Amino acid sequence: MEETLYNIEIHKDDNCKNKYVGKLFSDVDGVKEFKNEYLDQLLRDITIDMQLALEEFSNRTADSFEPHEVVK
Repeated sequence: MEETLYNIEIHKDDNCKNKYVGKLFSDVDGVKEFKNEYLDQLLRDITIDMQLALEEFSNRTADSFEPHEVVK
């Protein structure tokens, strides 16, 4: 089954010379906005945010499936 995790929009900011704006849309985190003067750094910021969010989700999912030891 295929599922969209993120939608990404990237625009050059008309109000500010040489500034890029990226919007990251997800059902879990809503909308996040990133700004950077350099496109490659904007992409890096967006990628890192997605990686951190997916790692956090994976850790929460793994914790919910691990059997918990009952201490008496």
